[in-house]
Amino acid sequence: MLDYIWPIALVVACNTMYQVCSKSIAVDVHPLASVAMTYVVGAIAATSMYFILSKGGNILKEFSHLNWASYALGFVVIGLEVGFLFAYRAGWQVNTAATVQGAAVAIALIIVGYLVFKEPINASKLIGVALCLGGLYFINR
Repeated sequence: MLDYIWPIALVVACNTMYQVCSKSIAVDVHPLASVAMTYVVGAIAATSMYFILSKGGNILKEFSHLNWASYALGFVVIGLEVGFLFAYRAGWQVNTAATVQGAAVAIALIIVGYLVFKEPINASKLIGVALCLGGLYFINR
């Protein structure tokens, strides 16, 4: 059970800190300079963790197995970072921006899951979409 729960707990904790950090970026620094430093630190941390957790591993060999998704993800995460930084600078509140995007992403992923990955859409997912839409209405009132 713990193997199932800890990854989501990590995502929740890190996503919460992500929002706090994004909202707290100094307003006098260009968002792309901040994002560049974020990824320098991230690259150092990920590389260090690779060598700690993969004793004797060959990171260059690992790189040779990457597909298009790893490269595309680099561009996607930049869009996420910059989008949130500009949203907060435009006046979005931390308790609203993340919730609105989360609900919108949940709805989009139900559609993407169905169209791209052939995941089923059932009544409970449709009810979830309705609740997300209702939540968006109330959050933005």
